Amino acid sequence: MDALQTLSALPKVDLHVHLDGSVSPESLIALARYQGIPLPTYDPPQLHPYMQIGEQGCGSLVEYLAKFDFVLPFLQTADALAYVATETVRQAAEHGAKYIEVRFAPQLHRERGLSADDAIRHVIRGLKLGERQFGVMARAIAICMRHHDGEANLEVVEAASRYCGHGLVAVDLAGNEAAYPASLFRDVFARAQGYGIPITIHAGEAAGPDNIAEAVERLGAARIGHGVRAREDDEVLALLRDRRIPLELCPTSNIQTRAVSGWSDYPIRDYVEQGLLLTVNTDNPSVSGTNLTNEYRVLAERFEFTPQEIKGFILNGVEAAFLREHEKEQLRREILEFGAL
Repeated sequence: MDALQTLSALPKVDLHVHLDGSVSPESLIALARYQGIPLPTYDPPQLHPYMQIGEQGCGSLVEYLAKFDFVLPFLQTADALAYVATETVRQAAEHGAKYIEVRFAPQLHRERGLSADDAIRHVIRGLKLGERQFGVMARAIAICMRHHDGEANLEVVEAASRYCGHGLVAVDLAGNEAAYPASLFRDVFARAQGYGIPITIHAGEAAGPDNIAEAVERLGAARIGHGVRAREDDEVLALLRDRRIPLELCPTSNIQTRAVSGWSDYPIRDYVEQGLLLTVNTDNPSVSGTNLTNEYRVLAERFEFTPQEIKGFILNGVEAAFLREHEKEQLRREILEFGAL
């Protein structure tokens, strides 16, 4: 087994993968035909420019997020959400995933009459079908959007509270971080904390480390999505290290969104040396043109991470997962017993 085959077969976890960023061109064509919504082309490779960041990357997170506008009209029915959720599990299984947490914003799927509760329920339905078909544990994370008002986001939290522990494991905050700092959402996440719902927050991606501190200290974040700009503040680095707050790094996406200037500037090796708890994830496999195997291949090739270090990132993912301890222990055993590393 060569190195790439070994990386592909290695049992993995993906804690940061977006549902609407996981729709393949083939799945979109199937949805379009089923729903009677026209596409500019029905040839999968020719759909890539509409759905995927090109080799040249993009100028900012805002430009990156615009790719989702093309896909969202097709994700407005119960069956579409369930189908794409199942497909997300299937794609992860192809790259050795044993556990994934799939995040999505319920309020973005309501244009054809679904409620926030409906959106959550049908995504969970699709994830459970994927679990049965592909042998991958899959859980949902409900996202509050930065550009939505407090009422809409509180509705997401209320809906999430009814599914927490029943297929849903956390709530999140995502969107245009630079325009909407974390401090605007204290009331929303105070409600989530009151319900005891675990919290992960996108922070330190398109804005500075103050958003990370706010997310941890005021919003109750147990994990931070991305966090690549933590290095700009030594106190924030110490906060993450001392509290063992995991970072959900998404290397390919972080390069494409210009969260860092390039691979030579990517702080993952520095963060390891500083003792941060790091996990490696895909973010948006279709938009970024990546998968779990590719994320680890890039780390091995560009940063010379050893097989044992890569296994360490995966075990960090198990530690950071929003799972019960006996479920984590089962995952740990499977990873530690993998014989090729």
